[in-house]
Amino acid sequence: MALRKQPRSIARELALLSISQIKTKKNKLTSEDLDSLILAAIRTLTIEVQDNLEAASAEIKRGEERLLNSETRASDLNSAKIMLQEALEISQAAVNRLGMAIEFPEFLQLTNKEQVRQYAAELILAVNDYHREIEQSIENVLVAWQLSRLPNVDRDILRIAVAEILYLEIPERVAINESVELAKRYSDEDGFRFINGVLRRLSDRIKEQGVETMTTLKEALTVEETQKISETIEVEETSEQNQQTTKKSLPILKQTFSDRD
Repeated sequence: MALRKQPRSIARELALLSISQIKTKKNKLTSEDLDSLILAAIRTLTIEVQDNLEAASAEIKRGEERLLNSETRASDLNSAKIMLQEALEISQAAVNRLGMAIEFPEFLQLTNKEQVRQYAAELILAVNDYHREIEQSIENVLVAWQLSRLPNVDRDILRIAVAEILYLEIPERVAINESVELAKRYSDEDGFRFINGVLRRLSDRIKEQGVETMTTLKEALTVEETQKISETIEVEETSEQNQQTTKKSLPILKQTFSDRD
């Protein structure tokens, strides 16, 4: 968690933690739903900080033990160096965890800012409302892979980035860089490299086809939905034509009956 993060960076982190808690993506989210999701995300971060403090305490103790062993139990100089190196690595991990904990109060304060919560809500809504179109856009640039096979966190980071690019008019470079930073924090090295590659391909595809083509005029409909609408229109037109034909035939029938009388 970098110190003095930009408001939108914090909003992205809140959105990422919130999206993972959405049970269904079919229904519209209310303002109460959004508030609950964001609050739950903040609580998740609070628990993470507490866990980091506990882990840092345990790592400091382990580091002390390694230092003591390097002095008293090492059979030779080489063994002592190895134990000392382990102690330094453990201590460094503890320091990093403590650094994250120290930054949390500032992070927590910024989450209460209106602009942070508002942008987090926009991201959550965009990912929820356009989840089919977003996932299709990702699937189109995956190479020998399926979106469903990705870890949940990697999938959600991709969804946020694509939502920003296609629906929130965020520059592609910014969205990609921010998604990589999220992946570095919540995924692993393979994860952020994979995410970077997928979004780069999406960016190239957009340059070739244009954003309008990728989003299908922002209210993009899936192929299945488009087909259903076309079928409905065809049925309605056929029905209307039949009605018009019947109406035109009625006077002729009446006239025929009249002639017979």
